[in-house]
Amino acid sequence: MTVSHASMLYLWIAWRFYDGAVFYPASLADVGPFFGRVWEQIVTYASPTWSTFAIYWTFLGVEGLMAAYLPGLKIRGLPIPSRNGKRLVYRCNGVTAWYLTLIAVAILHFSGVFPLETVYEQFGAFMITAMFSANIVAIVVYFGAKATGNAERMSGSFVYDFFMGAWLNPRIGRLDLKMWAEVRVSWLTLFLLTASGAAHQFATYGTVSTPMVFMVVAHFLYTNACMKGEECIPTTWDIFYEKWGWMLVFWNLAGVPFVYSFSSMYIASRPPFEHSVPFTVFCFVLLFGAYYVWDTAQSQRNRFRMQLDGSYVKRKAFPQLPWGTLHNPRYLDTDAGSKLLVDGWWRYARKIHYTADVLMALSWGLICGFDHFLPYLYVTFFVVMILHRAGRDISRCKEKYGADWDRYCEEVPYLLIPYVF
Repeated sequence: MTVSHASMLYLWIAWRFYDGAVFYPASLADVGPFFGRVWEQIVTYASPTWSTFAIYWTFLGVEGLMAAYLPGLKIRGLPIPSRNGKRLVYRCNGVTAWYLTLIAVAILHFSGVFPLETVYEQFGAFMITAMFSANIVAIVVYFGAKATGNAERMSGSFVYDFFMGAWLNPRIGRLDLKMWAEVRVSWLTLFLLTASGAAHQFATYGTVSTPMVFMVVAHFLYTNACMKGEECIPTTWDIFYEKWGWMLVFWNLAGVPFVYSFSSMYIASRPPFEHSVPFTVFCFVLLFGAYYVWDTAQSQRNRFRMQLDGSYVKRKAFPQLPWGTLHNPRYLDTDAGSKLLVDGWWRYARKIHYTADVLMALSWGLICGFDHFLPYLYVTFFVVMILHRAGRDISRCKEKYGADWDRYCEEVPYLLIPYVF
């Protein structure tokens, strides 16, 4: 938890004051003054205000109301063992909320009521506002679970249980808080932060550079994918099994948008720059290629689950990419009752979507150039996280499927990179 807070502050200070470079004390004698400078930078340029709290919580409230009340597809989640197999219903109206948000933001920006570059200019204050808010929400949800008898799978260690969570599916009326935070808040905020960087660049220099356009496109694609494919999310591990503890709360409400936007802020904080045409084309090809694999692989797997469950509904949300739905796919039956997909992208590697996700993250770093390491910190962190998660998934699946898992690995021998690893 301490590392999460410190890393967010460090990355902000790096692009805000050090041109995106790694910074550290010049000597042992400079350690004290170094932290003094850091503290002064935070107090002077990142102190939250009533205004930042009002704007942030208004945003959360509006997105929450739209998630709860806008019309949308209703999807049943997986049976919850702790609730005797009960299946919760999720209202999937993310696409409508996404485009209504874009329209509202555009009106506020172009009317001059709330220029989008304001978010960039007050990035530090908004970041600490989000961090403080996330901590408060995590505390309320944890003790709320204990007080209402909704705590489950507790270890007995307060620190561990607070970090991992106590409440599996906290809801306020029709609003599922975990789904709302994971889908709406984190990715919408990320896109709006990137858009604010582009607005700042245009307001300052009268132009938007190609690298900045790249990041707007990249984060639009990612956010749009989460919204248009929201019906696939209720069956994912995060929603089905992970409790809404500090880890998910903090990273959904603060960490994901304010850390993942580093490349955008790095570009926006510098005078506009361009790369060679071949390099720029390579970055776009890498982004679009990885996005296609990531989007269609996720769609194939989750729609396969929904087809088996009888909950699949054909969507028209833009864009519906070719090969996103498999018809009569091959799969393996298991003694555990589940069916393991061995068709489409999933016949090439067991975690092919992770590979595509890493390549997209790499493109976010490449478009920043090679002046500094920090634009590549996200993809570095992401690789470590993905390898850890893949290892955890393998252990869980070995325990669940036994000999059937060995048979599955023989059918799909590669983990991440087809024909390599």
